[in-house]
Amino acid sequence: MNDSIEHSNLPLPEFDHIPLGTLPQRIAPLDEAGVTTLLDYEQAHANRLPVVQVLTHRLEALKNGAEPSGSIPDSMPEVRSGSDVSPEGPKTDAPPVNPPAHGNPANPAQPRG
Repeated sequence: MNDSIEHSNLPLPEFDHIPLGTLPQRIAPLDEAGVTTLLDYEQAHANRLPVVQVLTHRLEALKNGAEPSGSIPDSMPEVRSGSDVSPEGPKTDAPPVNPPAHGNPANPAQPRG
């Protein structure tokens, strides 16, 4: 493990914010050195098991003859910047509930008398 790896020296921009579901596609263009750099960085910092597993699997594939494919994009649309995220989070209001057509509103199981 290498604790001296700086975030700015990583081969993928915004590595810390890449969703796990897109990580395999994002690391596909990297060679063994690039994946090893990310793995060392991850283990020295967040050490997220699912991320370590994806990186380890890709590193093993590269060592067994897999080739880097694709290119590293300049931007990642799935990584949201903080400017367009509401500080309150997503709106979670439930739809309005219609009052019961019959029965006691305080106890809907009881019929009105």
